[in-house]
Amino acid sequence: MRKAFFGMAAVAALSLGSAANAAVSIYSNVLGTDPYAAPAPNYTFDVGSRPASVGTGGAFITGTNGIITAQPFGTAAGTGAYGGDGYYFAAGPDTPDGTAGILDVNPLLGTINNISLVWGSVDAYNTLQFCATIACTGADLLGSFGGTAIFAGADGDRTDPNTNPVVTFLLTGGAESTFRYLKLSSTQNAFEIDNIAINPVPEPATWALMLVGFAGIGMTLRRRRQTALAQIA
Repeated sequence: MRKAFFGMAAVAALSLGSAANAAVSIYSNVLGTDPYAAPAPNYTFDVGSRPASVGTGGAFITGTNGIITAQPFGTAAGTGAYGGDGYYFAAGPDTPDGTAGILDVNPLLGTINNISLVWGSVDAYNTLQFCATIACTGADLLGSFGGTAIFAGADGDRTDPNTNPVVTFLLTGGAESTFRYLKLSSTQNAFEIDNIAINPVPEPATWALMLVGFAGIGMTLRRRRQTALAQIA
């Protein structure tokens, strides 16, 4: 039992500490739905459910404004469980101020395992960056994703589920505790996101329960193997 437990603990420790550098990667990319039906969001961008907008770039917007900004697919006002007032966040040259928008989504620097969001009408000229500081350069830039990394045929279609996906990003290698800001930029029109859902890293007690569970599985498999060998003999 002790050998099985400590063996599982060692595997878990290695998996937690194997990444040499803080990093963010795409964990899943799921077609958008109308109405939105993904994880319960921490931020819907409606009044009272907004992360702080840092600086003057970007804006909280509702509805669609010609070819400039568009309501992300499935998040219109009043639709689904999280429709609310239908606000979303947009940044780009045609939004107020015309600079990149920065959101403080983790002000208390809590540990985060993954974060998901609706990426509205994906365009090749959209860029989403994960940052430890507002400067978002060097080691403080944890991850950067252009529109084509989300959908190869990124063409800004406002109603296609492919170009309005729910994208989940995985944080590893220390980014779990240093990630704080999301930076949105676009070289044309605007880049819109909505419904940010944040999942924290499991508490130590949770990891302990998981390890005990793994150990139990190991013991069960060992007993079955011993029984099988005894029957053969």
